[in-house]
Amino acid sequence: MGVMKSTDDATDDKAIIAAAEKALGEIALIRKEVGKVIFGQESVVEQTMLAVLSGGHALLVGVPGLAKTKLVSTLGTVLGLNSSRIQFTPDLMPSDILGSEVMDQDENGRRSFRFVPGPIFTQLLMADEINRASPRTQSALLQAMQEYHVTVAGQRNDLPQPFHVLATQNPLEQEGTYPLPEAQLDRFLMQVDVGYPELAAERQILLETTGTRENEVHGVIDARQLQDIQHLIRQMPVSEKVVDAILSLVRSARPGNGNDATDRHVAWGPGPRAGQSLMLCARARALYDGRLAPSIDDIMALAEPVLQHRMALTFSARAEGMTVRDVITGLVKQAKA
Repeated sequence: MGVMKSTDDATDDKAIIAAAEKALGEIALIRKEVGKVIFGQESVVEQTMLAVLSGGHALLVGVPGLAKTKLVSTLGTVLGLNSSRIQFTPDLMPSDILGSEVMDQDENGRRSFRFVPGPIFTQLLMADEINRASPRTQSALLQAMQEYHVTVAGQRNDLPQPFHVLATQNPLEQEGTYPLPEAQLDRFLMQVDVGYPELAAERQILLETTGTRENEVHGVIDARQLQDIQHLIRQMPVSEKVVDAILSLVRSARPGNGNDATDRHVAWGPGPRAGQSLMLCARARALYDGRLAPSIDDIMALAEPVLQHRMALTFSARAEGMTVRDVITGLVKQAKA
């Protein structure tokens, strides 16, 4: 015998469907607007968008000149967010990011300290070449990315909502870079690898960007609408099969959980935050594709960007020329088998 749905449940379902239809229209407009200035790189745009729609942060990794910074600034405009940019350099200090206290003197000669907010007090922070700053400066972002406030001189200062960090990073093989610490990496919802464009896209880049006029983008939604989409994504239902697939995949990537390949090749694996990220991003990917619930295919498609920066290989695996991507590809194949 079937279970009757209550009137409240039916009303909630209708409200979610109506909100999803509205969100689908807004996402389509965002994709169209971004496509005016970012050619090719569909997977890069999609993954970066999924991180923002999920309410998280993204790390864009690639050699210079692949439009990583352009994508971030474009998203700030299209999403209607206040944005600021920090160019990370070896001499950058934490106070250059968070802000600092300055001494004021009033007309009676009394002195007091006043906090001057830094560029982190924005809705979309572009952390350009984040791995060119020292670990001390990188750590200035840790509290902000997790707790959405910063503490300066013992005082809590809340950040604007929504708050997103989209950071760009050059490959570590390049000189003058500092590896991001594990705790910092774990705060990024996804690592988005930015590769070279396809031939057709690169041809379009040459033709569209070397003339007298370049395409301009305009705001499609605002911060309130973005928060509505983020709230909707957290309401989307997730089946038990999808939850089991997330747990199975994340746990199989940890040494000591019965996976022989992982035990041989992985020094340390992803924590529970990886599962949370997969759950949110899978919902966002479903909505991005016009579906109301995520599938196991979403989990497998997102395994690499969500897990790769949350794992490290053993010395012997690195010596054999293996990469984290190789390990994740093997885990995905096992999960599909």
